[in-house]
Amino acid sequence: MVPPDDSVEATDEQVRAFQQDCGEIREQIGKMIVGHREIIDGVIMVMFAGGNVLLEGVPGLGKTMLVRTLTEALGLDFSRIQFTPDLMPSDILGATIIVEDDDGSKQFRFEKGPIFSHVVLADEINRATPKTQSAMLEAMQEKSVTIGTTTHELDPPFFVLATQNPLEMEGTYPLPEAQLDRFLFKLTVRFPDLDELHTIMDRTTRAESPEVSQAVDRDRILEMRRLVRRVPVARHVQDYALRLLQATHPEHDSAPEITERYARFGSSPRGAQAILSAARVHALMHGRFNVSCDDIRHTALPALRHRIILNFEGEAEGVETDTLLEAIIEEVPESVS
Repeated sequence: MVPPDDSVEATDEQVRAFQQDCGEIREQIGKMIVGHREIIDGVIMVMFAGGNVLLEGVPGLGKTMLVRTLTEALGLDFSRIQFTPDLMPSDILGATIIVEDDDGSKQFRFEKGPIFSHVVLADEINRATPKTQSAMLEAMQEKSVTIGTTTHELDPPFFVLATQNPLEMEGTYPLPEAQLDRFLFKLTVRFPDLDELHTIMDRTTRAESPEVSQAVDRDRILEMRRLVRRVPVARHVQDYALRLLQATHPEHDSAPEITERYARFGSSPRGAQAILSAARVHALMHGRFNVSCDDIRHTALPALRHRIILNFEGEAEGVETDTLLEAIIEEVPESVS
C-alpha cells in the first residue's frame, strides 16, 4: 500500500533516506557508546515514533552518556534534570514569579523550567517522590504544561529519556503505573562483556576523545516522524498485535497458562499503540514501507514489559515480566483460522 499522492519511486526514495539517516545517527552514537546496539536502536525507534523511553540499569553503564550523545547527533536543545528526594514539581515545570518593571509596576511572569526543551533527560527519575514524578505526566502525554489556568505547548520534537536504577537499590521509589504507561519503551541496559569493557577503557582513559557530528536537524526529524505515521499496517498484522495484548490479561480467554498463573493485570491499550508505532519505525529502519509480524514481535517486549503487573505468586517466585512475555510471543499464533 502506498499513499495515492506519492509514486512508488518517491516512496522508495523516502524509505532509503530514512534508513540512511538512522544509520548515520547510529554511527555517531557509536563513536561514544560501546555496544548496546539494541538499546541505541530502541531509543531511535521511540524518538521517531513520538514517544518517551525509560532506561533501567545500575549506575555507570553509560545511560546518561547515551542521551547526551543522541542530542549532539540530532542537533536539538537539551536539558538535564537530576531527580532527588527534595526535588519539587516547580523545579521541573517552572513557576510564576512577580517581577518589577522599570516604572515600578509589578506583574506576574512565568519562568519556564527545564522541561521546556526538545530532549529532556530525567536522570534517576525514581529517586524523586511520587508527587514530583507525577509532574511529568502531562508533558509526556499531552506535550504541554499547565500552570494555573494557562497551558503552555512544548516545542516539537519533545522527547523524554528517563533513567532509572533498579528498585531494590536504596533510596528509590517505584514509578506510578500511570507514569510507566507514558513510556513507549522500557529498555534494560545490560553490563558490557569483556571485549566491550576493553573498548570502553581505551576510549575513556586516553587523552583524545571521539567527536560526535550532527547527523540530522530538527526539520528533518519532524519530516521523518511524518513518514512514520504514513507506514501502513495490514489488518492481520494489527490483529496479531492486539491478540498479544489480550494474552497479557489473565482473565481473557486467550491468555496462556503462564499469564493466568503469574499476571495480576495486563497491559492497557497504550501497549498496542506502542507496539504498532515502534513497529512502523522498525520497518523503515529495515528498508520496508509496510509492517510485518516480525516487526510486531521485535517491538512487543520493550513496549509491554513495564505495563504488566505480576501477582503475589509471580513476585514470590521471582518471575520476570520478560519471561512471561517471551512465552506469550511464542504461544500466540500470527493468525487465527
